[in-house]
Amino acid sequence: MNKIIGFIGCGNMGKAMIGGIINAKLVTPQSIIVGDLNEKSLAKVAEEYGTKTTTDNNVVAKTADIIVLSVKPNLYPVVIKQIKDQVKEDVIIVTIAAGRAIEATEEMFGKKIRVVRVMPNTPALVGEAMSAICPNEMVSKEEVSEIVSIFESFGKAEIVNEKLMDVVTAVSGSSPAFVFMFIEAMADAAVLDGMPRNQAYKFAAQAVYGSAKMVLETGRHPGDLKDMVCSPSGTTIEGVAALEENSFRNAVISALRKTTQKSIELSK
Repeated sequence: MNKIIGFIGCGNMGKAMIGGIINAKLVTPQSIIVGDLNEKSLAKVAEEYGTKTTTDNNVVAKTADIIVLSVKPNLYPVVIKQIKDQVKEDVIIVTIAAGRAIEATEEMFGKKIRVVRVMPNTPALVGEAMSAICPNEMVSKEEVSEIVSIFESFGKAEIVNEKLMDVVTAVSGSSPAFVFMFIEAMADAAVLDGMPRNQAYKFAAQAVYGSAKMVLETGRHPGDLKDMVCSPSGTTIEGVAALEENSFRNAVISALRKTTQKSIELSK
């Protein structure tokens, strides 16, 4: 990729993206410029990755061909007001804030501009993100491929219709929190039955990780994979029955639908 990539904001998600891009050698560190008011954060990014840094967002705006707005959603109006008259004519703006529709971003810039709305998730921090990508009509197929390659450098990415972004927020954006709760609960049960805490977390987390990998790599239906573990009158089917007695699947469905609805409310 022969482009300058700019980041406005260098929090956890921004740093995860920078690390993924550099590790994948999509561009050189000197082809990345990071803007942030926090000089300590900038110094850490520069030391760790060798990128260019600045405390002036307009330097990023004037320099970058692709700008990732990796700041909190409430700061978008402030940041965009700063840079909207400074960005290159053919710049691609990448937004990663929940609840920020493409149309709303265009309105803040006050003109038609290339916008790609993306919803990554926190496993980006360990190179295992799931990112949903939605470009507006001004972004070419080649440009979309470039954006996809950025997000695939630290996980997996899929192009989705914008109307599904609220569903994405639930099924991949918020769901890591639910998975962490599941791991914690499994570990608590193991501790209750005598296993040391640290060991319990390792067993529970690896079981979840390995199970997810089986779904992704075998292509088999999760129910089919579940049946593989359930021997007649065995230990696993006993546990499955207990989960069903406590409406396990209904609780999960309800949690994700509540999350989707909240995302819809925030987008209005």
